[in-house]
Amino acid sequence: MAEALGLFALGLLLLALGGDSVVKGVSGLAQHWGVRPFVAGLLLVAFGTSVPELAVNLRAVVQEQPHLALGNAVGSNVANLGLTLGLAALAAPLLLRARMLVPLLVLLAVATFALMVFGLDGYIGRIEGAVLLLGFLATTAFLLRKGARESDEVQAEIAGFAATRAGLGLNLVRLVIAFALLWFGARWVVAGGLGLGQAWGLTPLMVGLLPVAIGTALPEIAAAIAAARRGQGDMVAGHVIGSSLFNLLAIVGGMAVLQPLALPASFVKFELPAVLALTLLVYTLLRSGRRVTRQEGVILCLVFLAWVVLELLLFL
Repeated sequence: MAEALGLFALGLLLLALGGDSVVKGVSGLAQHWGVRPFVAGLLLVAFGTSVPELAVNLRAVVQEQPHLALGNAVGSNVANLGLTLGLAALAAPLLLRARMLVPLLVLLAVATFALMVFGLDGYIGRIEGAVLLLGFLATTAFLLRKGARESDEVQAEIAGFAATRAGLGLNLVRLVIAFALLWFGARWVVAGGLGLGQAWGLTPLMVGLLPVAIGTALPEIAAAIAAARRGQGDMVAGHVIGSSLFNLLAIVGGMAVLQPLALPASFVKFELPAVLALTLLVYTLLRSGRRVTRQEGVILCLVFLAWVVLELLLFL
């Protein structure tokens, strides 16, 4: 067990470093080739933090562990909406000025419900996966259109996220290093996670839902807390909502296109409804006052802890 825990921890560290390098490298290359900093920043805010989850899921699929990948995709969403957003609000109340956040939450609720409907027969087929991928492309187009209508202040904050040196050679080196870190990190997280699952009596689905999803969320939690303390509530919420959309539409959709996915019964009956319930809770909080207070952060954290406890009680 000690070896598995060490591999898992080292893998998480490499994923965090690799994810950061990818964001910087992609941002630098985009600006080198003429992409506006605001556009690069908008896409990176929304989807950049999903890179570690994507690497882990690709590795899990290669190792024929689709349930671990599914668990990680959905468990990451519960961790995003409950733990990450909750802890960031505890660090400092989140003031949300970006008008696109509420519509994106609605899209997340629709995507979650669609995945529940697709999974009623026990699997996600290639056509359904393609529908999810098309939904991701439509969401990206919607994001770019809505983002262009945000206030100058919000746009400047988003553009600042993409600020980095735009030299071609430097960013190519960043990407090469990032891919190496992500490859080894994903390999060790999957191997260590499966080892911990065997020691703790967890199924691959539970490994993905709990230790892997929570572990890959830790760097995002640290970044969210730092952003909250700087007064960047829009950045925190943008990361959380965008990453959750990417997990459901791009990652699950892409996996299904490559190979139809058999879903565990609990996936449609418990895990996806938990994501939907948290999405609707966050939607209510944002609609009520355009902010997430410390008290509401406590509620989100407690809901996340309740979900973890129920997972352990019901499925161990």
